[in-house]
Amino acid sequence: MDLRSLRYFIAVLEAGSLSKAAHSLYVAQPALSAQIKKLEAELGTQLLERSHTGVTPTPAGNQLYEDGRRLLSDADAMRGRIQRLPQGPEGSVTIAMPFLLASLLLGPVIAGLRESHPRVRIFVLDDLSLMVEKALLDRRADLGIVVDTTTLGDLHVDPMAEESIYLCGRDDAKDSAAAVLQPVSGNGLPRIDFADAAGLPLVLQSRRFSTRQAVEAAASARQVRLNMVHEQDSARVIRSLCHCGAGFVFIPACSLAEAPPWMGAAAPGGDARWIMAEVINPSLLRSYHLAQQPGRSRDAAVQVVRQALLAQARALMEQGLWQARWLYPHAEEWA
Repeated sequence: MDLRSLRYFIAVLEAGSLSKAAHSLYVAQPALSAQIKKLEAELGTQLLERSHTGVTPTPAGNQLYEDGRRLLSDADAMRGRIQRLPQGPEGSVTIAMPFLLASLLLGPVIAGLRESHPRVRIFVLDDLSLMVEKALLDRRADLGIVVDTTTLGDLHVDPMAEESIYLCGRDDAKDSAAAVLQPVSGNGLPRIDFADAAGLPLVLQSRRFSTRQAVEAAASARQVRLNMVHEQDSARVIRSLCHCGAGFVFIPACSLAEAPPWMGAAAPGGDARWIMAEVINPSLLRSYHLAQQPGRSRDAAVQVVRQALLAQARALMEQGLWQARWLYPHAEEWA
């Protein structure tokens, strides 16, 4: 006995005739009659009384009708319960990421995962790079992107990308005009020698930040003095000082997409007083590494988010929206 035979039998009784039931079931009447006879043979009893006016149930048919309806109802409920079980990865994933990179990456990643994996819930801790590392070490984040950090406690750390540092600021005195070189790279932005950049009024973070450390290392190697006029750790304060023309800042390539349209003479409607130039001789580089808690390596939700982050980062580079070099060694995770 199978569920289809039961459904056919119940449909025949409720329709009152084989012909009406065959029409409602879109089944040929001879095939429907064969199913009823097969059911009677399996149960070893007659289920229907047939006449020229239709069919009526025998006592056995009445019993089968009552039991069969309950059985089919239970089968439908079971199917619904199975279909409502979680499909695909499910769970909460917390990502820690520097402010600038979060602005570039996370919107498309979160929106895309909402469509492809609605049972994966994402929480974001966006902060200064030092605080991102602390969140990972404190186990408050499952995944994170750390800056210029190749190892971090017992976390699993993979290289992800490397980008150049740019000088940005408003040159009211035209001190940098002669120093800015014509663009030679694919991004179309001009370049500036580090020694020339060092002599401009600079707004820098304190020495505990990796960009400041890279700038000071380059200054020491070139034996040039940094003309620092402001020292601030707040990214918002540094941006405000830059925007009001108080000094020049070193910014990573990932933040170029957020630069105001008036920043840079080459931009449409750009202000000629503004420069945005890649620092060379030496080039200042900033690296990103993807860090993950070792205990979450087999968590399907974490892996889905990890792959989405990698795929989005790679896509931005391929589209020229992020001027960075891809370093991630495991192509199968983001392709």
